[in-house]
Amino acid sequence: MPDRASDQPSPEEKPEATAEQARLALEKKRERYVWYYLAYFLFGIHIIAFVMIYAVLHAK
Repeated sequence: MPDRASDQPSPEEKPEATAEQARLALEKKRERYVWYYLAYFLFGIHIIAFVMIYAVLHAK
């Protein structure tokens, strides 16, 4: 018969494991937001660059 203590985490470990999972989920969410901000920033820089190139090439 297997020992039940080794199968289930003790009650003292559960809050730590839950807290760790929550921290990892929050870190993953924040990392995704960083990538979104970087993508929007780079897209915006290119739009500004194209507008400036257009303005310079069509200036009188």
